[in-house]
Amino acid sequence: MSNKEVVYVVSDSVGETADMMVKAVMSQFLGQDVEIKHFSYVENQQDINNVITVSKYTHSIIAYTIVLPSLKQYLDQRAEEEGITAVDLMHPLLDAFTQKFNIEPNHQPGQMRKLDENYFKRVEAIEFAVKYDDGQEARGLKQADIVIVGVSRTSKTPLSMYLANKKFKVANVPLIPEIPPPQELFTIPRKKCVGLIITPEKLNSIRKERLKSLGLTTPANYASLDRILTELDHAEQIMKKIGCPIIDVSNKAIEETADVILAMFNKRGSFA
Repeated sequence: MSNKEVVYVVSDSVGETADMMVKAVMSQFLGQDVEIKHFSYVENQQDINNVITVSKYTHSIIAYTIVLPSLKQYLDQRAEEEGITAVDLMHPLLDAFTQKFNIEPNHQPGQMRKLDENYFKRVEAIEFAVKYDDGQEARGLKQADIVIVGVSRTSKTPLSMYLANKKFKVANVPLIPEIPPPQELFTIPRKKCVGLIITPEKLNSIRKERLKSLGLTTPANYASLDRILTELDHAEQIMKKIGCPIIDVSNKAIEETADVILAMFNKRGSFA
C-alpha cells in the first residue's frame, strides 16, 4: 500500500492496554503500513472532539479504552456522526463480567497502572529478600519491614520469600552460637522482629533429612540432639534479649506462620 493507515489509540489513562491490543491485531496483517498515534489521559468532551477532528480527515480507526461511561458514549456518538470507525476494546468484556459474575466495574481509569505498581513492589520485595537472606549485609535490617531470626532449618528463607510475594521487605538472620548476631538486630524496633523456634525432635528429623538429601549419611554434629539443644537455647536467649515475639513453627506450614506474623504485626500497627 502506498498510503499509510492510521490507528488512533485513545485512553483515559496511559493507553498501554489499547496499544498492545492494536499491535497484536496489526501482527496479523503483515505487509500493511500502519501508524499508531496516541491520545492519552482523555478526560473531557473537548479531548474527544480533538480526536474526532484529526480522525475524520484521515483514513483511520479509533481504538479506545475508556471506562467512564459518559466519555465512552460521547465518543461513540461523535464517531457515528462523522462516519469514523471507533472500536471499544474494553466494554464488551466489562459487560460480560457484569452479566456473568453479577458485579459492577468501578469505572476508575488507570487501574492497570496500579496493578503494575503492585507488581514492581512485589519484585522489589523479592529482590530485597534475596539480598538480605541468611544474615547477608546487616545494614538491610533497618530497611526491612520484617526481620526473622531463628536457627538453621526453621524455614526462615521460604517464609521470607512467601512474605516478599505479599510485598513485604523481609530480612532473616540465622542464630548460631559461634557467630555473634549483628548489632543492628538490637537497635531495630522490636515490633518488626519475630523469632522462630521449633521442638528439638522436629528439628532433628528435618536436619537428618537435609543431610540425606545432600548425600551425607555419616553422623554429623549438625543433626545431633546435643547440638540442636545448644542452638535452640542460644537462640531463645537472643530472642529474649531482642524482646521480639516468638512463634513455634514445629507443626506449622509456611502459609500458617506467615498468617500469624501478618496478623501479629498488623495488630501492633508496625505496617501502618
